[in-house]
Amino acid sequence: MTTCISTTAERETQSVRVRELTKTCYQGDQQVKFMSLQAEVDSLLLQLQSIKEQRLATTSAES
Repeated sequence: MTTCISTTAERETQSVRVRELTKTCYQGDQQVKFMSLQAEVDSLLLQLQSIKEQRLATTSAES
């Protein structure tokens, strides 16, 4: 089972680690593609967190 990263700081820390590791693992165009995908994943995670917070706020307001 996978776990979600709950805070922005943890997500940013993980992103930095991944970027550092990929600098040595990938070359040129592969690294650019990977970084683009990583940025897209980060963006989607932020959107997901925002939706989750909105749902929690809506649920709290209805209670």
